[in-house]
Amino acid sequence: MIGVCIPAHNEETRIRRCLMSILKAARHPALLGEEVAVVLVVDASRDRTASMGALEGVSQINVCHRNVGRSRGEGAALLIARGAQWLAFTDADSVVPHDWLVRQLSYRADAVCGTVRVIEWGAYGPLADFVRHSFLARYRDVDGHTHVHGANLGVCARRYMEVGGFDALPTGEDHALIHKLKAAEANIVFASKPHVWTSARKRARAPDGFSFALAQLERAAGEEAE
Repeated sequence: MIGVCIPAHNEETRIRRCLMSILKAARHPALLGEEVAVVLVVDASRDRTASMGALEGVSQINVCHRNVGRSRGEGAALLIARGAQWLAFTDADSVVPHDWLVRQLSYRADAVCGTVRVIEWGAYGPLADFVRHSFLARYRDVDGHTHVHGANLGVCARRYMEVGGFDALPTGEDHALIHKLKAAEANIVFASKPHVWTSARKRARAPDGFSFALAQLERAAGEEAE
């Protein structure tokens, strides 16, 4: 069985789009009918995130951690208890391609770190073009890249458990997991594909996460524009 985990905090405007893309990927014919279990971990949400997830019929856990590492970890634990042998992770503001799971499994690796492509550059207003060009100039969307994104990550459940899973970190839990897997000499593939589309929103859900990195580019763009 394949398990998919999505942590979510106040994501009512984006979560349905995310879940619909995952459910489509779960029906890919190349999976040959293999079961795919999806778990939405609703963490301290004050909006309709949970009800939107229920509308799509996926399993849910409601927690109050405000900690993405703990949320991912609890979702992974539930999926493993249900029999998942492969764990796929994304974020609630992201959209996965229809071959997301198929691509991850095709590498026959212990872990797969994929790339992201950004949507909603318009959130940066007059600086949108500066931020977009700056990001594209720095980001390596090629095989053999060095990026690690919780929005596009797959891990063998056995290897995940061997290294102790996600640490209870408010940010950087994805990098910490890959660091532990590297130390354990796991076979990790850094692949250009599958791409996952993720938000360029300015209000971060996790400190020092992807939104924070884009905010730094925005500040640099503003200084360059002056």
